Amino acid sequence: MKIAVISDIHGNMEAIEAVMQDIEERGCEKIFVLGDYAMAGPEPADAVDFFMSKMNDSKFVMIQGNTDLMIADYTEGLYTSLKDKAPVMAEALKNDAQILNPVQKGFLKNLPIQKEVEAGGVKFLLVHGSPRKNNEDILPDTPMVEVEKMLENVKAEVVLCGHTHIPCGFQTSTKQTVVNAGSIGRPFTSRPDSCYLTIDAEGGKCVFEHHFVKYNKERASEKLAQRDFEGAEKLAGMLLNPEVRHF
Repeated sequence: MKIAVISDIHGNMEAIEAVMQDIEERGCEKIFVLGDYAMAGPEPADAVDFFMSKMNDSKFVMIQGNTDLMIADYTEGLYTSLKDKAPVMAEALKNDAQILNPVQKGFLKNLPIQKEVEAGGVKFLLVHGSPRKNNEDILPDTPMVEVEKMLENVKAEVVLCGHTHIPCGFQTSTKQTVVNAGSIGRPFTSRPDSCYLTIDAEGGKCVFEHHFVKYNKERASEKLAQRDFEGAEKLAGMLLNPEVRHF
């Protein structure tokens, strides 16, 4: 079975369209979506609508990202606390919460935080950040001992994650595999193309491959720059030249 894994979409319809075309061309039978559908992107409502349209499609398995719950449960208190650490992201969050309607927020709020899936004879655990917390980083330089602590009590053979927007992978001493799929909507690698993961799962074994997909970054950046919140231009520039994860 061929599986596609995408994460951290962040309202980027240009990226969604390019990646979905690539996934179709590769003949993927399942698509695992690891969250962060809308926040701080060019077209948050359209992106949520796209994935809402896949709710009854058995090809898709979707979970919640940390920013999805932030939008769904938005309060002025959350805005204030975030503004001290990342003022531009706070402004984006406030605007996202105004743009998305109650049905769209309900979709984000009711997604599972994590999910176990069996495919191709392999047991997968889908998480956004880590099995412990949906906002915990798994990065290329995360010490193996820390990764293994995150996997305590995890029975799945393969853990799939996102959140950091940086692809990486680990093989633990317990022979479990952890793979970060990267980001399709706001990549933070040296090449700002969409990044996603494919898995060939057959007979209990997996072959993993990250793919980089070119998309119309310029159009996405223009759309984001036109959004009505302070700092939108900074975020728009990050789609063209990724530098830091948060402002």
